[in-house]
Amino acid sequence: MITLRPSQARGKADLGWLQSQHSFSFGSYYDADHMGFSALRVINDDHVAAGKGFATHSHANMEILSFVLEGEIAHRDSQGNVTQLPVGEFQLMSAGKGISHSEYNPLQQPLHFLQIWIQPNVQDQAPGYQQKHFGRNNGLTLVASPDGENGSLLIKQDVWIYQLLLQPGQIVELAANSQRHYYLHLVSGDLSLNSVEMTSGDGVKIKNHAEPYLLVNAGKTQVQALWFDLP
Repeated sequence: MITLRPSQARGKADLGWLQSQHSFSFGSYYDADHMGFSALRVINDDHVAAGKGFATHSHANMEILSFVLEGEIAHRDSQGNVTQLPVGEFQLMSAGKGISHSEYNPLQQPLHFLQIWIQPNVQDQAPGYQQKHFGRNNGLTLVASPDGENGSLLIKQDVWIYQLLLQPGQIVELAANSQRHYYLHLVSGDLSLNSVEMTSGDGVKIKNHAEPYLLVNAGKTQVQALWFDLP
């Protein structure tokens, strides 16, 4: 089963300094039909004004992945990490038994990033922090995995997260298992996944898929997406 989550149907938040779109229920946006998908709990598409950001706040027992699309994030947390995240950088913060952090846009230009939450399969572990750029290689690039394979970020869940980059008209097959769940978030570009047409900001939920693969066909523009292999 493949279910489209159209970009325009996402929840929205407008705080002036923050413009955000929520693929799943978050904050003041609540939709009982979109409370997450498998271990994937949050995908927030955030635009932060110059010099603004999220003041210090706390999390526990959540794997929080940030991916910078435009601009830069200035990060500071209670574990002593003080870092900058430029365009293309992935950050994975394992909140564990508790961590506090702040995120600001230090530049005089807008910041655009994705904030993704994964529910962990272990509770009350020590907090952790990882950060890495995975380049711009065509095709699938592993970003996070439960054992850190191939230099990927180590995530506390039975989840594999990939960056997917395609050239216009490129066709790829994505392996599928009927016992797993999959989610594709299209960051930019247009494509078809099997017979489902997608444009920027769209997502698709995939479960109980009987065939051993899914066919992705990039449209007329370059594709940037995230592919989630979930329990």
